[in-house]
Amino acid sequence: MNAAPILVLAPYEEGIPIPEPFFLITLNEDAILESAGRVGLVLLIALIVVAALQRVLNPIVGIAIREQMEGEPEIEIKKRVDTLSHVIYRTLLVVVLAIVIVTVLPEFGINAAALIAGLGLFGLAVGFGAQNLVKDVINGTFILVENQYGVGDVVTVAGITGVVEDLNLRRTVLRDLDGTVHSISHGIIDTTSNWTKSYSRVNLNVGVAYESNLDHVIQVINRVGKELAEDSEFKDKIIDPPHVLRVDAFKESAIELKIIGETAPIEQWGIMGELRLRLKKAFDAEGIAIPFPQRTMHMAGPGPSGMAVARPSGSGSDGASQDAGRASQDVEEQSGGGRPGDIKLDD
Repeated sequence: MNAAPILVLAPYEEGIPIPEPFFLITLNEDAILESAGRVGLVLLIALIVVAALQRVLNPIVGIAIREQMEGEPEIEIKKRVDTLSHVIYRTLLVVVLAIVIVTVLPEFGINAAALIAGLGLFGLAVGFGAQNLVKDVINGTFILVENQYGVGDVVTVAGITGVVEDLNLRRTVLRDLDGTVHSISHGIIDTTSNWTKSYSRVNLNVGVAYESNLDHVIQVINRVGKELAEDSEFKDKIIDPPHVLRVDAFKESAIELKIIGETAPIEQWGIMGELRLRLKKAFDAEGIAIPFPQRTMHMAGPGPSGMAVARPSGSGSDGASQDAGRASQDVEEQSGGGRPGDIKLDD
């Protein structure tokens, strides 16, 4: 098929013959159809590749990760597979897009080789000026390779704690308990704390009164922990039932017992909440007192009326004055000439 001229530009003056055209734009229909066919073929292949990646990438990564993490909890394997599949898919998507652009540009008369060379120089210049970006990518690569955390983990990075919602080579996205989303560049991360890797731990202290029979208290706590682990709603979430580890501390008004246990990842907070509820009910049923803060009043010398005046050991306040008045009334009602001892008042 012959080329068809569509635009002719030529100088013209009245009385002067029109010369041959000096500027002629022609469109070759065969060339247009051929270029359109190549562009369409490239785009079709790119779409097929992207669809294939979406379909096969996750299973392939899953097979490799399951062999590498054999014996690990299923939830840990799933988090690792999801994280790596997500990052690899994004990276390959960028590669496919770049190949499509480089392949299609010559069809529009653009020299791709010169463009690539220019982009290489531009990238070199950007690399010198964007050292933080390079640091982000390098740190992100190590985070992924070392499996420090993945999507779905609860972590503390850069002083922020939250659930990992997204992760790529450059940054981590966390959502905290208030629902706030934090985007953290990997270049500023020097320490990572993963609260939910492989398993999580119940770790809480329970205070009981000094008058309590500790052997009885420990039996009650261990019984409640065992019953919780046998409950159908929680048994799949508990690895090691909560139990008393030791007498942890002697506080001002309570003896604290350390309770520990192991749960499936990210389940520890729900288990601890249910454990507290059941312990309160069990303590009430067994008559085990959960203490509350008390204040010791030291007796000063006699006042103007000859009555002993009680003064709090802390700084004065309206609450302390009321306590002192109540202590004075208690002393006045006492009989005998002996000096009263310390008086404990509830805050």
